[in-house]
Amino acid sequence: MKGSLIFFYIFVMWILIITGGALIVPIIAHISIHGFGTLDALIDSAIKAGIAIILVIIWILIMSKIKNWIFHRQINN
Repeated sequence: MKGSLIFFYIFVMWILIITGGALIVPIIAHISIHGFGTLDALIDSAIKAGIAIILVIIWILIMSKIKNWIFHRQINN
């Protein structure tokens, strides 16, 4: 049972990686901002970077919660 929890953790990690790629490549990459003149590229990049940073923070929080759940479960056993 102890070994299966680490596989669950790795499985969730890969699901988050694949989901992130599925979000970033076809959806977020095609966002384009117009109407700010020469600042279009800068604002566009800043928005995309902000979205990517928020997604990474969410993934880290999810993985941390799962890790804590696994450790609490192993300590209780």
